Amino acid sequence: MFSKDRLKQRRAECKLSQTEIASRLEVNRTAYHNWENGKNIPNQKNLLALAKILEVDPTYFESEHNIVSNFLQLNHTNQLKAETLVERLLIKQRAEENKVVNLIAYNVIKNVALAAGPGYGFDDEYETEVVYSDEEYSGFDIAAWIDGTSMEPKYLDGEVALIRATGFDYDGAVYALVWEGRTYIKKLYREPGGFRMVSINKKGNPDRFISSEDELRIVGKVVGHFMPIVGG
Repeated sequence: MFSKDRLKQRRAECKLSQTEIASRLEVNRTAYHNWENGKNIPNQKNLLALAKILEVDPTYFESEHNIVSNFLQLNHTNQLKAETLVERLLIKQRAEENKVVNLIAYNVIKNVALAAGPGYGFDDEYETEVVYSDEEYSGFDIAAWIDGTSMEPKYLDGEVALIRATGFDYDGAVYALVWEGRTYIKKLYREPGGFRMVSINKKGNPDRFISSEDELRIVGKVVGHFMPIVGG
């Protein structure tokens, strides 16, 4: 395959401009420019002329030139080693390409997101939808969508949060909670008279105080998260 990069590199090494080479080849500069930007490739006549002007073998402009050139410089023993290595890499590559990935289905609460942002309503009566992952997760009771960016970079918008149904466990853990009818995924810290709700992404997300007099329910602790595989 013709390599535009090798042509450009060799021209630069020879300190020739595109215009100079085009003139010597008796082609217009645009035609030559298109060879270097990959829009077209030179025909056999121009390829042979290029090789003569740039003082290289015509095979120099092939993208495989370095591989072949280096291989031919090896002694017989090292050529055999190189062939063996290439064969092993090909076998490994084909095995990876043909590998069947077993996808695991998870039921995620539908149309209710644990907000890493302003928050949404939460109801005990909910529908679920199926999403897929190539990893198996256990030890959780609820799976729900994460919406927003306030818990990035650890918890991403569009990921699924895996929640173990618990009460408050310890300071600094990430919880799914319902506060005044809105759901959140946030870090919680116990404070005198309530809790402090904290985002990982501090930009535009100040800490918020939840009074013990507020309507608060801790759904559970977030024990995992993943980005679903599209098209499962």
